[in-house]
Amino acid sequence: MEKSFQKYTTILCLVTLLSESIAQNPRFVLPTSNDWIYKPGGLEHFLVGTDGKPYTTGGFGCVRTDGLQFHEGVDIKYTSLNSKGEPTDPVVAVAPGVVAYVNSTPGLSTYGKYILIQHKIDGVELYSLYAHLAKIESNLRPGTPVSAGQVIGLMGRTASTYRIPKERAHLHFEFTLLVNDYFPIWFKHNCPGERNDHGVWNGQNLLGINPIPIFLNDLYNTHAFNLADFLKNQPQLCRVQVRCKRFPWLKRYPFFIKQSNMPEELIAGYELGLTFNGIPVEIVPKTEHELVSPSKVHLISVNETELPKKYPVVKLVRRHGGKWQLTQAGYKHVALLTYTP
Repeated sequence: MEKSFQKYTTILCLVTLLSESIAQNPRFVLPTSNDWIYKPGGLEHFLVGTDGKPYTTGGFGCVRTDGLQFHEGVDIKYTSLNSKGEPTDPVVAVAPGVVAYVNSTPGLSTYGKYILIQHKIDGVELYSLYAHLAKIESNLRPGTPVSAGQVIGLMGRTASTYRIPKERAHLHFEFTLLVNDYFPIWFKHNCPGERNDHGVWNGQNLLGINPIPIFLNDLYNTHAFNLADFLKNQPQLCRVQVRCKRFPWLKRYPFFIKQSNMPEELIAGYELGLTFNGIPVEIVPKTEHELVSPSKVHLISVNETELPKKYPVVKLVRRHGGKWQLTQAGYKHVALLTYTP
């Protein structure tokens, strides 16, 4: 994972030479006053790592437990402390939007107190998540509009099952996409005996995107940067066929669907190009004749260049008997993605 951080550092060095081209009106602001992400070599001061580990373990991806644990956001370091050693950094909305969800009870989530905001950026329904907050502004509730840079809370270290030490106080920040509106119904049928304290906003129903390249591209390449195009160009881990004509993702994120003149009544299913964490970044309509298997879900191919060194924590596919196959977790993910009651 160190290579990916070196890549971002290289980007920072290059854009410093082009500082005069910095966008006047970027889409996003940073969620705290920590702006080291925009300085050469600054990631070490922007991120905070896990106990006794390097700062890279505070980044996005397979960065923990020797690459075997996936971290779905970034942990942003504090910039100021009060006399008790607690952070005083205000946390702000990164873009205009509407509050989608507020969790004010730390014991209900490993994220502690957190807030989720819905945005519409370049036609993308994007969500930003702000976790481990010490405080959430009392006037914020689902449906409340917010502006870019508006204070929504205070950085902290709240969590449910573990204690974050003062020296690791941080904001856990995510950019994420919503999988399925029918998640509560799906969860009830597929996770018997388990609790769902957060309804449709359960973490299983959110798919994270690395925010670092988004922030960098937005600031230094605003005129050419398009969030929808950025998402569509994410590397694909595998391609999966599904026999399903309609599911919520198609309506929420239509820009992922490959343009086709195929009449809707002829569509019998889709071929999905999935990223390592299951985001369908390419969706190709298929007729009955074009579907390669009678199965409801069928693994077509695996991009082995994405495995295993890049993403050792991938749980969607595995090699068994010399052949690639979807894992139980892979089938479960596709079932959630395509579920309709």
